[in-house]
Amino acid sequence: METKEENLIAAKISGKISKKDVERFHPLIHNTIEKGQKVDFYFELENFHGYKLEGLWEDLKVDTAHLSDYGKMAFVGDKKWQEWAAKATDLFTSSEVKYFDSQDKEEAKNWIQSER
Repeated sequence: METKEENLIAAKISGKISKKDVERFHPLIHNTIEKGQKVDFYFELENFHGYKLEGLWEDLKVDTAHLSDYGKMAFVGDKKWQEWAAKATDLFTSSEVKYFDSQDKEEAKNWIQSER
């Protein structure tokens, strides 16, 4: 997804996340870090079914290496388990993480772009 914020990575995620999907995000994370900024994330989950095993492993490696580099994370979805996953993410990171129901996309976009 296109964004105006240079430190914001935004994407619509559907299906299962693969290793290739995670590998596409990793350079974007490094570009933001090299500019001396924290990386914010905005994810719209549509027909999202979790991870493929190699995708989960790759995501865990990337996240472990960059936990202190992450800022805010907004997850937008329509499933209760997605809300629980966002809450679990909040427990394991110093990032500010929020879940929004799919009808609250605009609120999520406003929140992710607001000052910390």
